[in-house]
Amino acid sequence: MTQPHDEHNSSPEELREQVEQTREELGETVQALAAKTDVKTRVQEKAAEVRHQAAAKTGQLKEQATHKTGELKAKATKLALQAPDRLPDPVKDKAAHAAEQARAKAAQAGHVWEEKAPAQVRQKTAQGGQLARDNRNLLLAAAGAAVVVWLACRRGKE
Repeated sequence: MTQPHDEHNSSPEELREQVEQTREELGETVQALAAKTDVKTRVQEKAAEVRHQAAAKTGQLKEQATHKTGELKAKATKLALQAPDRLPDPVKDKAAHAAEQARAKAAQAGHVWEEKAPAQVRQKTAQGGQLARDNRNLLLAAAGAAVVVWLACRRGKE
């Protein structure tokens, strides 16, 4: 703020300028105090900052997941291409038959589920399925990792 002047030596014009300057400084101080006490605006600013940080981190994680998924797919493909050569035909046939049976049982279970599950439970399940579809890369990465671990364990036993 301005320093007090000797009132006897100040002209009316100088006094007006001092008053005007003091008003400006007081207005700035009031604005600063109002900004500090405006909790809603401060919360909105902080929320925007957190959203920005979360979006950046999400992008980074998606990029990492995509990269890891690619690596795991490549490893799983390489191992899967090596594995069929070692399996005898009866084992391959049994695996195909078991896979077909599993598909049939899954379809049958799906029909029973649609007939007997409460609507609210079906709705929650549908939401979970949508979430899984939305995070397909992450799930594929996990599945690829599981295949790699399984194949590594089988190789260790040989």
